[in-house]
Amino acid sequence: MPHQYFQTCIDECAACHVACLHCAASCLTEKDALTLSTCIRLDLDCADICGTAVGLMARGSTQANAICELCARICQACAAECAKHSHEHCQECARACEKCADACRAMH
Repeated sequence: MPHQYFQTCIDECAACHVACLHCAASCLTEKDALTLSTCIRLDLDCADICGTAVGLMARGSTQANAICELCARICQACAAECAKHSHEHCQECARACEKCADACRAMH
């Protein structure tokens, strides 16, 4: 399957990957960083799965839909956690994760 079929999802996963890495790094600089440990862990998990999803979709892998299904679940969990925090980077990450989860779910 050509990667163009996946382009919207690739774009959302790439944006989410960046947002999650930014959020994790920013959380580490906050005064309450220890209370953000769950957020940081989910950011890193989400960034990893988004990067993996981009790779599989870019090469038209037959496993792309399966990874997108998992990616949607992890993005949803990350969005829910980030949404709990008032930091702007967390709120931005939550929005990026929601968009990515929606794009991944649309792949089925």
